[in-house]
Amino acid sequence: MTEGNVYFIKIENVTVSSTIIDEYFQCDLQKCKGACCTIENAYGAPITIEEANILESIKEILYKYLPEKHVELLKKYGSFEVHKGSYHTRTFEDRECVFVYYDKDIAKCAIEKAYLEGEIDFRKPISCHLFPIRKISFGNDVLRAEFLSICEDAIKSGLDSKIPVYEFCKESLIRLYGIKWFEKLKNAINSLRR
Repeated sequence: MTEGNVYFIKIENVTVSSTIIDEYFQCDLQKCKGACCTIENAYGAPITIEEANILESIKEILYKYLPEKHVELLKKYGSFEVHKGSYHTRTFEDRECVFVYYDKDIAKCAIEKAYLEGEIDFRKPISCHLFPIRKISFGNDVLRAEFLSICEDAIKSGLDSKIPVYEFCKESLIRLYGIKWFEKLKNAINSLRR
């Protein structure tokens, strides 16, 4: 999609990019191996200060799922870092998120594992749950899809299955804004297509 073809719609106070409406996406962990959790970067996933506090409070519950090298890092430096006023999950050697564990050769999230096991009530940072949607704030929230080269298989899989980004991210969008907001989004999209 070229930049000139991008348009925006507003749902309540949230501006939604057409990249979420018109583009397709479906993760294929067997192909990407959880690459979004191991992107080479000095900083991990963006998190809120509230999420940073939650991660600090639950980190010890997660130790049993994590590689020892990650546990040592968490014990020594904590679960997050601050860069230019923004909070991020800590990374191991500027690459994998400190909360990554491996299921065979697939990078997975220990936070989500503990959540699914009923040990904590926090699923994972919203920025992770929303991916490939990125939320930025300019007074109000702006949502757009961010397609990385590591996601080529997910884009192809989404095209094959005809799953638009907003449907792939339905659960996380409802978590963030509620079911009524999501229904308004779907109604607006249906109106666009009439």
